[in-house]
Amino acid sequence: MSQAKTTYRAVEATGPGKLRLTERTLVDPPAGHARIRVEACGVCHSDSGTVDGLFPIQWPRVPGHEAVGRIDALGAGVEGWAIGQRVGVGFLGGSCGHCPFCRNGDLVNCQNQEYTGIQHDGGYAEVMIAKASGLIAVPDDLSSIAAAPLLCAGLTTFSALRDSPAKAGDLVAVLGIGGLGHLGVQYARHMGFEVAAIARGADKADLAKKLGAHHYIDSSSGDPAKGLQALGGATVVLATASAGKAVADTVKGLRPGGVVIALGVTEEPVQLSSMDLIFASRGVAGALTGNPAAGDATLKFSALTGVSAMVETMPLEKAAEAYARMMAGKARFRMVLTMTA
Repeated sequence: MSQAKTTYRAVEATGPGKLRLTERTLVDPPAGHARIRVEACGVCHSDSGTVDGLFPIQWPRVPGHEAVGRIDALGAGVEGWAIGQRVGVGFLGGSCGHCPFCRNGDLVNCQNQEYTGIQHDGGYAEVMIAKASGLIAVPDDLSSIAAAPLLCAGLTTFSALRDSPAKAGDLVAVLGIGGLGHLGVQYARHMGFEVAAIARGADKADLAKKLGAHHYIDSSSGDPAKGLQALGGATVVLATASAGKAVADTVKGLRPGGVVIALGVTEEPVQLSSMDLIFASRGVAGALTGNPAAGDATLKFSALTGVSAMVETMPLEKAAEAYARMMAGKARFRMVLTMTA
């Protein structure tokens, strides 16, 4: 797209389930923000919060929180970033720096943080404006298409594993081999864990092994908890599947002191017996995503180790088709929108 153009293309949600391609007027970034020429944007299941109106949305709204592009303008007061630099924008729109959580270093739970593509426009567009405090640095040796899904699916699984109690050599299980799980298996393997992948169906065994799993447990043919205990018990189960019962079924597979870390969002309750928690000091925790520094680390680690998402690409104008394919579970495993000049 020519720098002289005063408009840009964007795909916006205009109501529940409605996406349309439109032309918007280019504006300068306000203080503390950067304007980004988007090169690629992932299509994530969390985008349904915007497209299907699951969150309170002020229509129209541009979805997308896995955006990668180059800075082409900086608002007043922005330091540490440069025109032409390639950056990523994830789910967290940028911390305020002054709330009690920010002051204590917990940028993820900033009380004044907006979510990209929900409270403000996201990356289903050729141009977006983002708060500088939320930007993530993209390494030169990662393409924009490869980097995009790592800003959410990658960051979420990477930071959850890195912050978990598991140590190199411990057994770590990844529940679900989908958009999150296929990255979780790769990260777990490269972090030095003994990796068990858990999914439904024997047909996923080969993929699990190719991704780096040492063991595969078919949850449709047996109790996954017994399978994990036969391996000595897991220190961590990374639950990427969006199913409460599937998460609960793995708790007994933890060794004493182990934890299930839930990443898949679902309204289905996780029903547990207190005995399964108390008598082996087990736990269940949730993890949302990581801060910008963890995002930097995710992309750097991915570039160093070769961890990559399996992606399908579509041009921006086919965003509605890409979204529908993702929601139908037909993507293998991440959809990425590409922008053209």
